[in-house]
Amino acid sequence: MRAIEITQYGGPEVLQLCERPMPHCKDGEVLIKVHAAGVNRPDVFQRQGNYPVPPGASDLPGLEVAGEIVDGELGDSGFKKGDLVCALVQGGGYAEYCTAPLAQCLPVPRGLTALQAAALPETFFTVWSNVFERARLSPGETLLVQGGTSGIGVAAIQIAAALGHRVFATAGSEEKRLACEALGAERGINYRTEDFEQVVKAATADHGVDVILDMVAGDYLPREIKTLADDGRLVVIALLGGAKAELDLGQILRRRLTVTGSTLRPRPVAFKAYIANQLRERIWPLLESGAIKPVIHQTFPLAQAAQAHAMMEASTHIGKIMLTLLPTT
Repeated sequence: MRAIEITQYGGPEVLQLCERPMPHCKDGEVLIKVHAAGVNRPDVFQRQGNYPVPPGASDLPGLEVAGEIVDGELGDSGFKKGDLVCALVQGGGYAEYCTAPLAQCLPVPRGLTALQAAALPETFFTVWSNVFERARLSPGETLLVQGGTSGIGVAAIQIAAALGHRVFATAGSEEKRLACEALGAERGINYRTEDFEQVVKAATADHGVDVILDMVAGDYLPREIKTLADDGRLVVIALLGGAKAELDLGQILRRRLTVTGSTLRPRPVAFKAYIANQLRERIWPLLESGAIKPVIHQTFPLAQAAQAHAMMEASTHIGKIMLTLLPTT
């Protein structure tokens, strides 16, 4: 099969088209003929040598795919060979064939193409597990999303807004700020010209937000602590601004704040299966009704994975960057 491999750690140019043996299903897995795959920030980190591959996972990049089930034991899952599914995978998505745990497969939502469905798993699993499971965003509570036009950001804004929450989101340009509001944010915040703490405090009568989803970390953390409401929760899922910060622990004590974080890739299949079931029950109906829509910025053929990575690193995109392998029906 054709695949994209990381020939050595470095810039986008180290991604090269190659031929690899087709993968074989392990117990509990299915083989998917890939129609499309998502490009995500962890793929960039892996290419740079900053995101180790979990033991037993493919060394090929790619954490989400959609395509046709062609092999594997399907049991009583309700799936059959030939069905179109999207799946969260531990790696190997940049290839014509990819294995996935059956428990991490979801049907392509009615009305969506395989290309659109491939844009869902990594970001939707991440948002649900962090915003609604780890941070326990509850009815009536507010959310601030840092990086609102990233793949994670567009998912978080739409999901939270569709479930009735007030959402604020930061972005790096006026175009992106307006895009956040078009997706459902009550207020987009241009972090280059505005102070998110001041904007949020003004919009909430100085109350602050209950949950912050943070992909920046670094020197954002002290400001985020001040932006949280009492009993607020800050969830860090990436370290684009750096891995170290100085925090006022007194505020955390006095105001009962929670600072936490997680990475999805190393979590066990059982946890991801639980999230898959939550998404199928709570979010798939919203996708099928059109209340939530995949946001795809640009697609590239598999052989142009390097160009896709260069676009992601330039941060000019709004939504997802995708790789296509077959006509996505």
